[in-house]
Amino acid sequence: MVEKRIAVFASGSGTNAENIFQYFSGNEKIIIDSLWANKSDAYALVRAKNNGVETFIFGREQFYQTNDIVQTLRNRKVDLIVLAGFLWLIPENLVENFTIINIHPALLPRYGGKGMYGMNVHQAVVENKEAFSGITIHYVNQKYDEGKIIFQAKCELTPEDTPEMVAQKVHELEYRHFPEVIEKVLTEKF
Repeated sequence: MVEKRIAVFASGSGTNAENIFQYFSGNEKIIIDSLWANKSDAYALVRAKNNGVETFIFGREQFYQTNDIVQTLRNRKVDLIVLAGFLWLIPENLVENFTIINIHPALLPRYGGKGMYGMNVHQAVVENKEAFSGITIHYVNQKYDEGKIIFQAKCELTPEDTPEMVAQKVHELEYRHFPEVIEKVLTEKF
């Protein structure tokens, strides 16, 4: 099998990114090429450096008004972009040139769209007294959380669950399933 290369995009603390780095550490067929962040203070950058992953920081203008990122990713022979807590809408030039997947902390199509990320999602789930929440891993298109669903996993909720408790249950699903689904996307082509 030919080596496959992943670029991870993150905006925040990078716990999912680090989980992905560790999952693929030592894998000779799937390489974490780089971590890309849109915030210079994103802790994901520290996690990447601690795992020997090269990092890139970019601003809004570079992301939306140029082809710099597309060209750099092409030059690095990236096969897959993985969004791991990346909050900006992906521009057309990236969507058209790369396979991109995202993880969302809810069971789409519910609780998706602009502004629905992190604790905002878990708060809405609790307020609506949902019996379940979970994760959705999906392909990325040019609309928030509307790409084709690849995988979902759910967790049971109780009326006593706080948004923080829901977040913990969802994080456990993310850590367990996201790296495995990434590997399947690269090796089995969903």
